[in-house]
Amino acid sequence: MGDTLEFSDIYQEVKGSWNDGRLRFGKQSVVYKSSKTGKVDSIPAGDLNLAQWRRVCLGHGIKLGTGSGHIYKYDGFRDTDFEKISEFFKANYKVELAEKDMCVKGWNWGTAKFSGPLLSFEVNESTAFEVPLANVSQCATGKNEVTLEFHQNDDTEVSLMEVRFYVPPSQTDERQDPVEAFAENVLSKADVIQATGDAVCIFKELQCLTPRGRYDIRIYPTFLHLHGKTFDYKIPYTTVLRLFLLPHKDQRQMFFVISLDPPIKQGQTRYHFLILLFSKEEDLTLTLNMSEDDVERRFEGKLSKNMSGSLYEMVSRVMKALVNRKITVPGNFQGHSGAQCITCSYKASSGLLYPLERGFIYVHKPPVHLRFEEISCVNFARGTTTTRSFDFEVETKQGNQFTFSSIEREEYGKLFDFVNAKKLNIKNRGFKEGMKGKIDEYSDSDEDQHDAYLERMKAEGKIREEGNDSEESDGESDESFNPGEEDDDIAEEYDSNASASDSSDDGDDDDDSSKKKAPKVKVVKEKKERKPRREKKQKDKGGPKRPMSAYMLWLNSSRERIKSENPGISITEISKKAGEMWRQLGKDDKEEWDIKAAEAKRQYDKAKQEYKESGGGEAAAPAATSSSKKESKKSGGVKEEKKRKSAGGDKEKERAAANDSFKSREFIETSEESSSDTDRKSKSKRKKESDDDEMEEEAVSTPASSEEESD
Repeated sequence: MGDTLEFSDIYQEVKGSWNDGRLRFGKQSVVYKSSKTGKVDSIPAGDLNLAQWRRVCLGHGIKLGTGSGHIYKYDGFRDTDFEKISEFFKANYKVELAEKDMCVKGWNWGTAKFSGPLLSFEVNESTAFEVPLANVSQCATGKNEVTLEFHQNDDTEVSLMEVRFYVPPSQTDERQDPVEAFAENVLSKADVIQATGDAVCIFKELQCLTPRGRYDIRIYPTFLHLHGKTFDYKIPYTTVLRLFLLPHKDQRQMFFVISLDPPIKQGQTRYHFLILLFSKEEDLTLTLNMSEDDVERRFEGKLSKNMSGSLYEMVSRVMKALVNRKITVPGNFQGHSGAQCITCSYKASSGLLYPLERGFIYVHKPPVHLRFEEISCVNFARGTTTTRSFDFEVETKQGNQFTFSSIEREEYGKLFDFVNAKKLNIKNRGFKEGMKGKIDEYSDSDEDQHDAYLERMKAEGKIREEGNDSEESDGESDESFNPGEEDDDIAEEYDSNASASDSSDDGDDDDDSSKKKAPKVKVVKEKKERKPRREKKQKDKGGPKRPMSAYMLWLNSSRERIKSENPGISITEISKKAGEMWRQLGKDDKEEWDIKAAEAKRQYDKAKQEYKESGGGEAAAPAATSSSKKESKKSGGVKEEKKRKSAGGDKEKERAAANDSFKSREFIETSEESSSDTDRKSKSKRKKESDDDEMEEEAVSTPASSEEESD
């Protein structure tokens, strides 16, 4: 037999729900680790004094008891496991694994026995059921009745909320009421928070991110009391899973995170994490409300009566001593900026992601803690909004996916190296362009994989750093400046033949002279002419008529028959009806009309050939085209001339109106005589301008028209 026995898929009952995990029996201790929370329960081998093998709902189970009164129950074993577990217990723990039968009669009358933290209800000295008193939240008494209320568990679909016990009056001992005695036994072990006595210490007005607000934190021996302006929370130390002390990215603040299971509740809101924010500059002198002997005996040197230091150090030190759990801090990871965290976004809220030695934690809204052992794979994805960032996706074994987005791409190399060092399964590792295959095929050679995305990101970061260095160093930029080379580049760019001068002044003068000498070329933008519409081919009235198709020949012969068969039918309905009838005709019936159509086509071709030989078609075509061209030119010229005349007339009218307002008396007398002369001059001038414009238009359009006529 080996030194250890390990079992997977072993269940532990926690407030009405079954949580699976792994159980290991070792020579020194019994260790159980929950798969859901990662909480580890360790039982020293020397403390074991009870071991029972029982038949339960999930197969077989083991009940273990310690000398301090704690009871541990684990279910999910097989019947064949009894022998090897029994032999292991005898050899290593010196404890016999006894078989214990449960009562399944279903009776509701029996004896209630209190054994440590359990209330056992027995029928005929056989256990019917057991109630863990730590699950009791309240105990109320009546005349002959005791009511137990239980903590609600959000993970269960159905929760047991209340159990009532009828306690008959005692006839032997009249000094003590049996109902009160029953209630006292329950309350002695129940998880009922009562603020009895003074607090060990009080921290005033601490800033809390979740739940949000400022709270006075009162430290009691068994629980933590948050007192705010609106809400109060009482947190038993037994519900604390982990403690985290995380530095902010600005290096001026600290996060102190308390992980809770079950969470604290406010209405329908559940807070799985208590997050406190401290400034590193705040100092505190703390005095515990206990004597020095009590402090030494209770905390064994972890705390002293008088302490001083930073506020976050005092709070974390006191919580560590009372909860008796280690404080998790960031490991060796350092981001691109030198901080131990990465700025990112989760669910549209910006926060900080801390890579730890055994997991990731994101603060603060909402807080997320992911252990490496519950992570199935991670994925580096390109950002959806910009290429300057990427997304980090984490998929758990339960199928949940967490996406941390908007991470700066400079962080990619550091984060990739961290994930690779922790041997996490990277989903998109080794995929290149054109590569196809499953991820499992490359799982054995993780270190030899070439990540193209990583290489590209590193190269871009290197180029950016070199660019920043060159901008900052003025000396290097001056040395690299070469005016001769730049002049050559300019000459090539603009294709100028001017020789580059040595001095900058001469170059300026040359530029000025070239600008003056260069004649201004008046660029006349040609108006885009619209494409002329295709002229319809004019039918040659003297030519032969085109033949009809087989369908049209059949329709002409069948139209009267269709009208007679369908009286009152419209013209459109006749064509529809005829189309249906034509489609229904057989090949033999259609063949007759095909022959007639072919005969008509032969006659048409013969007549057309004779008509062309006689010169009827060729003579008509050129005449039609030339006449149409002349008409279009004539109409276009008339339109443009009208436009010019109207524009010139408007201008003359404006000038005349302006001059009328400034006419003198002598000018008015002679105006009638000279008006006729001015009219003649203006008319001749306008006529001359119009003739010049027409000459220019004819000069522009002459080549195109000549080409058309030659064609």
